[in-house]
Amino acid sequence: MTDDSRPVPTDRDGHDAGERPWRPTAEATQRATMLRLIAAGLWAVAITAEAVAIFWLLRQRETTGDGELRRDPDSGLLVADGVETTFPQWAFVTLLVMLVVIAALAIGGSILWKKANRLDPAERSDTVRFFVQNQLGAIIAVVAFLPLIVMIFLNKDMDGRQKGIAGAVGIVMAVIAAVVGVDANPPSVEKYTADQSTVIQLLGADVVSWVDGGKVFHVCDQVPDIQTGSEIRYGTTAQAVEAGKQRLTLKFASELEKCGLPVPANSDEIADALRQIQAGETVTLPAPEWADGDTAPIVVEDAA
Repeated sequence: MTDDSRPVPTDRDGHDAGERPWRPTAEATQRATMLRLIAAGLWAVAITAEAVAIFWLLRQRETTGDGELRRDPDSGLLVADGVETTFPQWAFVTLLVMLVVIAALAIGGSILWKKANRLDPAERSDTVRFFVQNQLGAIIAVVAFLPLIVMIFLNKDMDGRQKGIAGAVGIVMAVIAAVVGVDANPPSVEKYTADQSTVIQLLGADVVSWVDGGKVFHVCDQVPDIQTGSEIRYGTTAQAVEAGKQRLTLKFASELEKCGLPVPANSDEIADALRQIQAGETVTLPAPEWADGDTAPIVVEDAA
């Protein structure tokens, strides 16, 4: 299929999709909202379980010995001599189970939250929101574990063995949940906009192709990567992201050549810039430089 036979997607208002900056599709926004609501629910249950463990479970104790009432000369209060309090074994086992359950809930929420961010990312230019939105899973992990771990070590009824085991399990679960919650290379509107801008300047419209499976979308539907026997799908870069594709392939130069389309003379420079942007760096995306005789698919003036 050549570029001329590709469908040109339009947005909900009927405009050419290449006329507007990147934004998620309505369906992607709805899916992201649903995923975030489910993630928030899982996190809420995790924090509720933490509160139950702190304010009820850790207060369980068993007393042994009859004891005699005596007056403490320092405080003047009556104390029971010979009475020993211990943390019940059933409560100790329940605490270990709750630590694992809290971790599972926190991790499940983080995974869903990350999926939502892939569909509807924040803008890197909005620094605070970008950080909070993409690292919220790690923040929740700290909130769900740190107070509970502190209270375990401060508990006066647990013996050293119980504190050591429960504290170690809590720390390990907290670290795992926090690591899963961290997004080292989060998506951003700027990343998706860079891909969209490249596609529009290379093809003249925001239209790409992909197949189910894989993580990238393509500028040519004749390359081996997409000739897999699966149905070839077409749409905007936003629709490709909605379908689970994370970025534009960096092999766009060879793909353009395969489809008989003009290849920019500075394609390597464009690919390097995209690679840096996809890695989270802030660089200028070069405009395509066309050789003599090649007609630019679209001419875009510099913004004021």
